[in-house]
Amino acid sequence: MMGRPLWVRALGSWGFRYRRTWRGSVATSFAFPVLYLAALGVGLGGLVNRHLASQPGRPGLTALGGVTYLVFVAPGVLVGSAMQIATSESTFPVMGAIKWQRLYEAMLATPLRTGDVLAGHLCYIASRLALASGAFLAVAAAFGAVHSPEAVVALPVGILTGMAFSTPMVAYAATQETIVGFSVVERLVIVPLFLFSGSFFPIAQLPGALQLVAELTPLYHGVALARACMLGHLVTLSSLGHAGYLLALVAVGAWAASRTYRARLAS
Repeated sequence: MMGRPLWVRALGSWGFRYRRTWRGSVATSFAFPVLYLAALGVGLGGLVNRHLASQPGRPGLTALGGVTYLVFVAPGVLVGSAMQIATSESTFPVMGAIKWQRLYEAMLATPLRTGDVLAGHLCYIASRLALASGAFLAVAAAFGAVHSPEAVVALPVGILTGMAFSTPMVAYAATQETIVGFSVVERLVIVPLFLFSGSFFPIAQLPGALQLVAELTPLYHGVALARACMLGHLVTLSSLGHAGYLLALVAVGAWAASRTYRARLAS
């Protein structure tokens, strides 16, 4: 009888380390959605809904798909949070495992290979995304932002969106010698994407050129796919296109990470 794949042992190592911090992680996984949805969906959303409802013909509500601002914003914040968690887990922990704690080096002193080390870490990141996305979906349901049984698919969508950022980021992190590059990515890529990829307003509100840029970003596709799930519009060709785009990014990122990990860990 064959034993478990070797990458499972690498995953177990990350899980063992997570045992020291899981309580705080689980607490924040529920606290952050409550704060986001209370502030944006209920607080700001109340003002937005009143303004849109007061317009003749209510064209603003049509722009939001005929739903309240809370229902509109919840899917965007879900996948936006997944993007931020994935980026956080794919930058400093990778550099720490290479340079500071030498965790990867310790793994490679066992029968594990570079591919096992990478796969174990990526699976750990996916498990973190699953926990955070599941918690956010539960909180969104409690706030009344879930309108369809298809909303359960938003959980794997959150994982997929996060991994579309994680795999390229671990590939990039493995090439870095200092943390300066991480700050640049956070300020010039992650924050603008969170604000301008359709999470908080329809990208149709942007100028034409910026709309095209937004449509090329992975977060836009994650937002559109999660919103389709939570509104019950999942089974469409556009949803397949969004999912295919994200899967392609995961595959390309994983390929790049396999190359940068081999180059860095073999040195």
